[in-house]
Amino acid sequence: MAKTFLLEIGLEEMPARFVTSSIKQFKAAMEKFLKENRLSYSEVRTYSTPRRLTLEVLELAEKQEDIEEEAKGPAKKIAVDAEGNWTKAAEGFARGQGVSTDKLFFKDIKGVEYVHVDKFIPGESAQAVLANVLETLKGIHFPVTMHWGNHTTEFIRPIHWIISLLDDELIDLQFLDVKSGKTTRGHRFLGQETTINHPSEYVEKLKAQHVLVNAEERKALIVKQIEALAAENNWVMNLDEVLLEEVNNIVEYPTAFAGKFDEKYLAVPEEVLIISMKEHQRYFEVRFQDGKLAPFFVAVRNGNEAFIQNVVAGNEKVLVARLEDAVFFYDEDQQPTIASYVERLKKVTFHEKIGTTYEKMQRVAKISEILGQAVGLSNEEQADLARAAAIYKFDLMTGMVGEFPELQGIMGEKYALLKGEKPAVAQAIREHYLPVSSEGELPESSVGAVLAIADKLDSVMTFFNAGMIPSGSNDPYALRRQTYGIVRIIEDKGWDLAISKLLPIIKEAINQNVETYGVTFKEDPEAVVEFFNARLKQLLSGKNIRHDIIEASVNAQAADMNQIIEVASLLQEKQTTEQFRPTMEAFIRVLNLTRKGQELIGDTLTEAVDDDLFETAEEKELAHAVTTAQATFADLTFAQKYEQLTELTPFITNYFDHTMIMADNEEVRNNRLRQLAKIAAMILPMAKIDLLEIKK
Repeated sequence: MAKTFLLEIGLEEMPARFVTSSIKQFKAAMEKFLKENRLSYSEVRTYSTPRRLTLEVLELAEKQEDIEEEAKGPAKKIAVDAEGNWTKAAEGFARGQGVSTDKLFFKDIKGVEYVHVDKFIPGESAQAVLANVLETLKGIHFPVTMHWGNHTTEFIRPIHWIISLLDDELIDLQFLDVKSGKTTRGHRFLGQETTINHPSEYVEKLKAQHVLVNAEERKALIVKQIEALAAENNWVMNLDEVLLEEVNNIVEYPTAFAGKFDEKYLAVPEEVLIISMKEHQRYFEVRFQDGKLAPFFVAVRNGNEAFIQNVVAGNEKVLVARLEDAVFFYDEDQQPTIASYVERLKKVTFHEKIGTTYEKMQRVAKISEILGQAVGLSNEEQADLARAAAIYKFDLMTGMVGEFPELQGIMGEKYALLKGEKPAVAQAIREHYLPVSSEGELPESSVGAVLAIADKLDSVMTFFNAGMIPSGSNDPYALRRQTYGIVRIIEDKGWDLAISKLLPIIKEAINQNVETYGVTFKEDPEAVVEFFNARLKQLLSGKNIRHDIIEASVNAQAADMNQIIEVASLLQEKQTTEQFRPTMEAFIRVLNLTRKGQELIGDTLTEAVDDDLFETAEEKELAHAVTTAQATFADLTFAQKYEQLTELTPFITNYFDHTMIMADNEEVRNNRLRQLAKIAAMILPMAKIDLLEIKK
């Protein structure tokens, strides 16, 4: 008869941002444990609060599945001696299988006899298996851990209680000095300890102790309460999902409430107010129906409505103190000039192995100029870009950004506008940080996009130049994210940018004025190019493009990222068509023979094809088809080039069927190799087709 297993790990309050990931890992570890131990079940349910991680396994089998298998041992010639007696090898095999030698028998496998034994392993009871279930805790990886008392074992927070019930039976477990029992703890202030006699009681008994263990139910209640407040006051509430998740993992028994602040604070940019409420106090901002920020906030209490007005007053007092700081910084920051802020950056170290933030700005200004020319910015855009690059980090020296680092770039835009800078310049200052996450918002303006690429590219180049290259999961300066951001921006803008071609130009420009730029770049850009290619592969993989198509596209002669993305998408689309396989097989044969031709005749492979050396009609037909295709090939889109190359396939196939490429006559052979090299020269800029996995 199937049973239900309940495992609750009770702890000190965990940081809210780790609760969801921890319970997901816990569930995955439990599912793996049950699978490896051959215990069948129907579902693993999860419950979580800041003080507990709980799993409920439904319809758990009473015992492991039995194992019946035929085990193979050594060959007969090793297992039996000349007198027909079992050797030590056979006896050792029998012992290892837990049987006597009289259970051994021989079985022929492809003409060779091997010792075998029928093996039966009875399944253990669920109780016996679950005695080791705390091994699942090793499957949870935390960004931060701690140890307590004299123990060396680490966990995210000290464990205070454990419940481990198989139906109504207690499974004895122990973690450090904590033994499992049937007692759990209710809300820290509103609840008491309560006994769980069966898993079916768990949710309701804790609810009676003011703990909602179902995270989704708790979140739904928070949303319902906030929506009720919004409806009552005619507010608009656009709930931030990240903040909602965090708030949900702070409380065990939520009660939403509204507070207010003086309208005078609305004179401060709303981003400052939102950051003050959201990042520091975990409040949700409130808007009027017209979308304007309202002088109210909504927060969630970990408790009931008792003395709620005291809670409201306390939260209002804390928020006002933060808003007073914001007003002070906002007023003070407007007194100095932008130039004075930039001057201070000369004394701010960007990194001890790289130099100052001011020097970084000088490099980025030069890189921006090079990039702006490469993407075809107008003269006005180039002027705006130059101004933005000259000042874009100035807000790092303001009091507001010092107090609220999350506002860097945002306050740069605000203060730049207040100081009379052009809107395009101010916008670029804000946008140069984008995207702030792997899939985050991208810069909208071309000026901002170029500045964003330049700033990130400088970081990647200088850190690589200093030998600080990410390895494994170690990437303290987020170079992978920054590089992926560059790739996404280039794709979004549709710019034909080839990093491999730009790097030498940038290095030469920087190395000509080391005193200004603060670094000397080394000559080898290969590592940076490979790093970019890895991020480009990441982008293509996210589009569900086949891995071999990704490799073929990224390793093509085409260096422009958007061309690579276009070709990869094209091949992914075409790989399901009937013509794809024969076309690719023909191309691969062309490339293989061209590679052989390079080995045989070197640079002369690119010499002109001599029509007088043609011996077959198929040679002439192919040469005419190739010449015709080449006449317009360079002006075609990649989709059109693919179609034109596909039209060559019958000629190529017919050519191979009737022509011996490696002819005895050296002149004829070399001429045929040169003909194939012309086709290869049309293929390779698109994709390195010979890296494709062509399946029959």
